[in-house]
Amino acid sequence: MVDQHGSSGMPAHRYAVVEARLLAERAATVRRIDGLARQVEGIVESSAWATNDDEHDPEGATVAFERAQVQDLLRQARAELAEFDSAAGRLRAGTYGRCERCGGAIADGRLEALPATRTCIACAESRRR
Repeated sequence: MVDQHGSSGMPAHRYAVVEARLLAERAATVRRIDGLARQVEGIVESSAWATNDDEHDPEGATVAFERAQVQDLLRQARAELAEFDSAAGRLRAGTYGRCERCGGAIADGRLEALPATRTCIACAESRRR
């Protein structure tokens, strides 16, 4: 008899591997968020002490662009963290690896490349069109 985890129908070993991968990816994302948050703080602090006039100083525009760029990377990392948390919830609920659009299985290769993905490749492709 195959050891199963909860109602997922997934063998316990595979469940443990997927769970460990999601936790590792989540931890890496948290570290990236921390680094980006420190970077934003550093940009804000350095610009607070400068007397740059963003509108008339060519360097001011660079600082504003850099701040906006890092803030966007931070926003993306926070969204990625939410996706990993959602994937962990789907794993616990037994729906991890099932496409949210068609209900079909998501290929192992796709899950390996994008462990938090919600859709199979066919649904992802049709959505892009």
